[in-house]
Amino acid sequence: MAGHVDKKQKNGTSLDSLKQTGTVIVADTGDFESIEQYKPQDSTTNPTLILQATKKEQYSGLIDVAVNYAKMNSDNFDEQVDLAFDRLLVEFGREILQIVPGRVSTEVDARLSFDKDASVNKALKIIKLYEEIGVPKERVLIKLASTWEGILAAKELESKHGIHVNCTLLFSFPQAVAAAEAGVTLISPFVGRIMDWYKNKTGKTYSGEDDPGVKSVKKIFNYYKKHGYKTIVMGASFRNIEELRALAGIDYLTISPKLLDELYKSKDPIPKVLDVETAKTLGEEKVSFIDDESSFRFALNEDAMATEKLSEGIRLFSKDAVTLFEDLKKRIEETD
Repeated sequence: MAGHVDKKQKNGTSLDSLKQTGTVIVADTGDFESIEQYKPQDSTTNPTLILQATKKEQYSGLIDVAVNYAKMNSDNFDEQVDLAFDRLLVEFGREILQIVPGRVSTEVDARLSFDKDASVNKALKIIKLYEEIGVPKERVLIKLASTWEGILAAKELESKHGIHVNCTLLFSFPQAVAAAEAGVTLISPFVGRIMDWYKNKTGKTYSGEDDPGVKSVKKIFNYYKKHGYKTIVMGASFRNIEELRALAGIDYLTISPKLLDELYKSKDPIPKVLDVETAKTLGEEKVSFIDDESSFRFALNEDAMATEKLSEGIRLFSKDAVTLFEDLKKRIEETD
């Protein structure tokens, strides 16, 4: 059984050691079996992960539920596809929440990344779908791309609707500052993708403390703790165990099944690296972006890596969302 964990094997694993540093472990997958095996607190998904999961036969029933729901609630084909897409995300979320004790992150369509009002409306629809099937909004994090519009949408969702937000596709300090000022629940800085960019530009191989992605996230963590921001820092998009080790003690880490498996099979201890009191002495002086759109955009534009990786990330998530839409269109047409 995939969900069975041998107690003798579990004790003393690197995964246990990482958890003991105080870092909350989040599974970065749409595969329920992986989530069940590694016992994370939370789980996060995105269109790419959902698309990968829907290709597995054991998840076909969730697609059937989404398609049936769409057809029962609309006679318009385009509306049916849209409803099926949202309901499919929610179905995956519901299944995940039966395994994890915490929260699941569900992503707003990346094609809305530059439309604040549309992002807010989509998030409200997703939360309503969750509530219709008995899942309270407190167990859901709405994922929004960390564009200017996405951060403003996050601010509105948090302050006016009490909806928790995960600002994703975050690659820069200005994005992190604005998200914290917006009062978002959690940010997901993408460690591995930052490192990828620098590796491609310089030809160098980075590891541990020298990793540009690790350095970026440490800077954010230190800044948040120094200035008392409650926003959770959840490192994401990891390429190797060394990146995880270098951030041990951070608030949250969202980890792929591959790296979770490596941690689970290893007995190497992982010492705590980051802590709040030390961070308070290292954090930079306070700056502000939330009320100055032009300063935010200019600061982001000055960071070539962040600008490129944000745009690339939105394109990739949008592409996979479109693929998922096309698959759902075919399913709906086949049931006519």
